[in-house]
Amino acid sequence: MPIFVKKLLTWGSVAFLIYFMAFRPDGAAQMFKAIGAALIAMFQGFGDFLTTLMT
Repeated sequence: MPIFVKKLLTWGSVAFLIYFMAFRPDGAAQMFKAIGAALIAMFQGFGDFLTTLMT
């Protein structure tokens, strides 16, 4: 992918996040909570897998 396209997508994503947080703070907070919960569940599952593997 050309560098220009990557930069355009990156800056577009940053601009969207800023807009979303500025005009829909409740929705943005819920989205970040859901992302955090999903990441925690993933890492907990990975940890459980490694624990089971080692015992």
